[in-house]
Amino acid sequence: MLLSNMRGHLCDMDALMAVLNRHGVPLIEDCAHTMGASWNGRKSGSFGIAGCFSTQTYKHMNSGEGGFLTSNDPEFMARAIMLSGSYMLYDRHGAGPSPDVFKDIRLDTPNMSGRMDNLRAAILLPQLATLETNIDRWNDRHDLIANRLRAVAGVYVPNRPPQERYVGSSFQFLMPDASAETLQQVVAGAKALGVELKWFGADSPVGFTSNHQSWRYVTPQDLPKTDAILAGLLDMRIPLTLSLEDCAHVADIIVHAVGQALQKGAA
Repeated sequence: MLLSNMRGHLCDMDALMAVLNRHGVPLIEDCAHTMGASWNGRKSGSFGIAGCFSTQTYKHMNSGEGGFLTSNDPEFMARAIMLSGSYMLYDRHGAGPSPDVFKDIRLDTPNMSGRMDNLRAAILLPQLATLETNIDRWNDRHDLIANRLRAVAGVYVPNRPPQERYVGSSFQFLMPDASAETLQQVVAGAKALGVELKWFGADSPVGFTSNHQSWRYVTPQDLPKTDAILAGLLDMRIPLTLSLEDCAHVADIIVHAVGQALQKGAA
């Protein structure tokens, strides 16, 4: 199973792993959005065979482009090192398994030349030291906005389980009973006041809001429960350049935009 942890949040990893282990299904975690998150104290990316992390511009550590793998499976990592383009210099990999693990893998695995360059790695190392502090800062901002929106009629903000340490670098809320026209007005009203919301129920994908309805490269799927959630789902990034006062102002703008849109819808 390839699990994509989205928008800083984890599912019930204990329940998921119980199902996968019972059926003998291996897990690879896509942790592009959950670097530093944890479930019951266990870090995202450490539950399966491997964790895949992105360091693209909008991720929790930023090297422009790039990413890395983590695993405690020596053969998996040996294959990954060969695929990444180590040639026969694999023994110089500072975090790789012992050379004997490569005995057959080095001859059976092609070179795909997907290495991270040293400059990007150097940019990331200092950020690793501040990741935990940044998660606290993101969550302070996320929770401030979330608590303000929870008090608004017509808005649903999910309550996160105590086992989860999320990474609140973005904020999501639902307007489950609102019409498409009302949601369009919320987006437009917030944007007019400087707050950019993304709506997953739009007819065409905008920015990072692509969903299965616009994926013409896969067989069409009938997913009524998924579509019902997407129809009322709104999303916003929370940059750390925003102060807590800025986030309070952002929350007030969203509340105002929601109120105006609902008032028009009721008229």
